[in-house]
Amino acid sequence: MHRRTLLTATAALPFAGAAAQAQTDYPTRAVTMVVAFPPGGQADLAARPTAAALERILRQPVVVQNRGGAAGAIGNTHVARSAPDGYTLLMALSSLAVIPEAEKLFGRTPPYTVDQFAPIALVNADPTMLAVPASAPWRTLEEFIAAAKADPGGIPYGSSGNYGTLHVAMEMFANAAGIRLLHVPFGGAGPAITALLSGQTKAMASAPGTLTQHARDGRIRVLACWGKERVPAFPDVPTFMEKGFSNVEFYIWAGLFAPAATPAPVIQTLRTAMGQAVRDPQLVQAFTAAGAPVAYLDAPEFQRFFEEDSARLLRAVQRIGKVE
Repeated sequence: MHRRTLLTATAALPFAGAAAQAQTDYPTRAVTMVVAFPPGGQADLAARPTAAALERILRQPVVVQNRGGAAGAIGNTHVARSAPDGYTLLMALSSLAVIPEAEKLFGRTPPYTVDQFAPIALVNADPTMLAVPASAPWRTLEEFIAAAKADPGGIPYGSSGNYGTLHVAMEMFANAAGIRLLHVPFGGAGPAITALLSGQTKAMASAPGTLTQHARDGRIRVLACWGKERVPAFPDVPTFMEKGFSNVEFYIWAGLFAPAATPAPVIQTLRTAMGQAVRDPQLVQAFTAAGAPVAYLDAPEFQRFFEEDSARLLRAVQRIGKVE
């Protein structure tokens, strides 16, 4: 997949000379890493091994704080408004750019804008997978599409909330396939997976890392992948592109951000630490075991990655339109 992103170049971040000097010993106390979703989702799975690795490198506690709700808007907004001192960070998903665009559809002022964040590093980027319960009758993507066409709006799927990553991915597929599904939003990927496993919902888009163990346990079946290539953890699962849907491409990535006005020396400390963290054996093992291997990009490359990825997602949001 191509590497890209949005946001302000860290080299352009303003800082006063005195502030820069004062920050050279950063950090001197605990750092909070906010996850804008409940436990169990992709951001949470990326944050916890990353926080543990950063603790070992920075020699200060790095505490993961889940602030779920509104498809990530609550946690994202909290970090956007936090003091730009490096002590409040955000492990965000691709929906970071989607939420402000969705608010504009309703004529509302977005709770935050992407230029309020500075990128630190991309940690992983996985193509989304289409999963159904093992008890579902569909064994192939073609069978799923046929059932949806026979019963428009009759197949419920769960998501992390309106315009969240899982919602946008499913609607991208539904639009391309000419089907209508029943969207059931939850407060995050964790609750959405619980609903899928219990049979409350019948389909879900999610990252490989959140599905791998459930697939191994025989509790779910994975029908298709939103990536350009098949996922190594699911070698028998075809891509949507293989099935003729050339524009159905979606990645759930997780990346670390700081408030945009964070002093440049602090940003550099965090970038250096993240460059070491992604090589930490315990982090690598945790990511690999979850089926979501490290996909590291430093801030400049992460910025380009986000710009291209966000442009594709914003086009998808425009196609979805208003969702009440």
